[in-house]
Amino acid sequence: MKDVYGMKEKRVEETIVEQMREVRPEDLNGADRLFGGRLMQWIDEVAGITGLRYAENTVVTASVDNLRFIRGVYQHEIVALIGRVTYVGRTSMEVRVDTYVESLDGMRHPVNRAYLTLVSVDKNGKSKEVPRLIVESVGEQAEWEAGKKRSELRKTRMKEGF
Repeated sequence: MKDVYGMKEKRVEETIVEQMREVRPEDLNGADRLFGGRLMQWIDEVAGITGLRYAENTVVTASVDNLRFIRGVYQHEIVALIGRVTYVGRTSMEVRVDTYVESLDGMRHPVNRAYLTLVSVDKNGKSKEVPRLIVESVGEQAEWEAGKKRSELRKTRMKEGF
């Protein structure tokens, strides 16, 4: 879809990516729980696919916020990762990835929520504009406002050298 200025735009629901994983022995740490680094890899992968589909272009991860582990994940558990675009700038986007353990009856229990910033880049590594995001629901609007605040905080931290 295009806006009145001819700029491409997409709705939040069009950005949703869901990926399922079974935790295998090679994914475990010495405490027989899912490696935090493995979960981070999966989160980054889902965010990257979400961003790629949204931008219809190559994206790179610029930052990760709020990687907090709510519960452990064990061998043979099924992990559901759900990515969605929550906020966009001119060439960057924020992607929220929610991680759950899904029981055999389909119930999902939260494991993690992470926010990643991705930048759309061309073949030469130069940043490239991304579509505008259409926010429709109250929840999407709240995420947009929170994303705007997180973006401002990231810019402040960059100025401070973080």
